[in-house]
Amino acid sequence: MIKTAIFPVGGLGTRFLPATKAMPKEMLPVVDKPLIQYAVEEAAEAGVEEFIFVTGRNKTAIEDHFDHSFELEATLSAKGKDEALDVVKSMLHNPGSVMYVRQQQPAGLGHAVWCARHLIGSKPVAVLLADDLILGASCVREMVESYSGGNMVAVMDVPQDQTVAYGIVTPGADDGRVVQIEGLVEKPDPDEAPSNIAVVGRYIITPEVFETLAAQERGAGGEIQLTDALAKQIGSAPFTGVRFSGERFDCGSKLGFLQANVAFGLNNGTLEGDLRSWLEERLT
Repeated sequence: MIKTAIFPVGGLGTRFLPATKAMPKEMLPVVDKPLIQYAVEEAAEAGVEEFIFVTGRNKTAIEDHFDHSFELEATLSAKGKDEALDVVKSMLHNPGSVMYVRQQQPAGLGHAVWCARHLIGSKPVAVLLADDLILGASCVREMVESYSGGNMVAVMDVPQDQTVAYGIVTPGADDGRVVQIEGLVEKPDPDEAPSNIAVVGRYIITPEVFETLAAQERGAGGEIQLTDALAKQIGSAPFTGVRFSGERFDCGSKLGFLQANVAFGLNNGTLEGDLRSWLEERLT
């Protein structure tokens, strides 16, 4: 049902300077893959066939990553490194299925999504934030399996004192997995938050959301917020949240990024034993 996904990758990644001075933050590796590749693979596993990247200056490494590298492929082939060659070729998608659009200035997630408006057509699309890395089953696939129209977000329960870091929903009916959303506020103070149910960086949005974003209204942080546009749709379209089964890591923070590398390393059959032994030695 959801065949198109948007990947906003235009941010500056200032929290990871100097590493991100010349390299996009979305290309930071977790074990052996850049963050953006995990997001693309998650979307593809959910049935997505068209991939739209909203980029900015100094993001050409992302375009190169999902394109042919003829010199590298020829070298691997000549040296008989077939396994490595297969890994490189597995990142390629059908010609014309990968698109890029520039966000000329960083003006918020809503603005980044709006920049892709001419490419999305008249059907719902997925939005994935590479910073939110999920270990386990494809979160987008779980959302698609529960989707029946309207707008949808992935959600998780967070400690009450952390609501200021998330979009927080006002819940309606809640069966423990799918929650009906009656309101949505961006980064509320803990004593003003309507719940502790937080939005994670996975969305399914309808074309009407782009019409709302066209007003370019500024919200929290002086930016154009996607959550504000979604909130304006409440009452005119269904709006649900899905608790996903995987474990989410905030790779927009240094701690979350380090935690993701450890968790994904422990989930790697080749690395798990040696990594676990090393960690035990360091922690005793």
